[in-house]
Amino acid sequence: MKNIFGSVHFNTIGTYLRKKFGCQISKLSLDAGFTCPNRDGTVGFGGCIYCSDDGAGHFAGDIPDQIELLSGKWPTGKYMAYFQSHTNTYAPVDILREKYLKALSHKDMVGIAIATRPDCLPDDVMDLLSELNKRTYLWVELGLQTKSDNTAKLINRCYPTSVFEEAMEKLTKANIKTVVHLIFGLPGEDRDDMMSSVDFVARHRPFGIKLHQLYIMENTPLAELYPEKIRVLEKDEYINLVVDALERLPQDITVHRLTGDAPEDSLIAPKWCLDKRSVLNGIQKEFKRRGTFQGYSL
Repeated sequence: MKNIFGSVHFNTIGTYLRKKFGCQISKLSLDAGFTCPNRDGTVGFGGCIYCSDDGAGHFAGDIPDQIELLSGKWPTGKYMAYFQSHTNTYAPVDILREKYLKALSHKDMVGIAIATRPDCLPDDVMDLLSELNKRTYLWVELGLQTKSDNTAKLINRCYPTSVFEEAMEKLTKANIKTVVHLIFGLPGEDRDDMMSSVDFVARHRPFGIKLHQLYIMENTPLAELYPEKIRVLEKDEYINLVVDALERLPQDITVHRLTGDAPEDSLIAPKWCLDKRSVLNGIQKEFKRRGTFQGYSL
């Protein structure tokens, strides 16, 4: 296995998109006003134990505001609409179509990314996603977090891993690209558990993967367990886990995230995740120290 990524050591989505579209592509994190079946009582209440009221869309907004923030940095760049907050296929199809098409109507929008739950892909939604996939650049993000059903129950995920597998099968059959989310440091999980989740995702050959550390936010069920009943990963511990994971990940899987973002005013722990650059630099240094790269262990 050769290092085809140079000094970066892994297959970054930013590089992939620049090659595809010929310019910088920025994702606009959007809050479309959706909720989640794990909050409204359909499958559960309160959401996953780590999830804050904004449904992981801490920095999401609307398109004009997001473009204003980014246009000065990349004046010739283009955009992807990223429906981030809560479950973005959890609404009647007519509403989904209206919101998706409105986002795509912007002249500099080249595609759309839709974050959702594997249990929120009924047939009519799949038909809409297939329609979108024919007219624009699309990927769907699935919040798996762990392959362990025992951990899933503990974090109140409210669906078994078999549902994720069914969703991946449907999306793959429809030729729709997928990005899978995993969280490192979930309660009760050790390194072997986390690497087992990475291997499980890799076997499904998604288009991309997102990794981030568990962090504790104010006003979440998880905050009630910290620090007496739960610990968070140390920075060096997390960096080593990320490099371990990428070394066993096929090189064609794009890497969309390696550390999570959290608002400083509501973050309880770990505080080190506020220095995102330090974490990313640490990952690069660890790759260099080991002399490895994505796919090295395969």
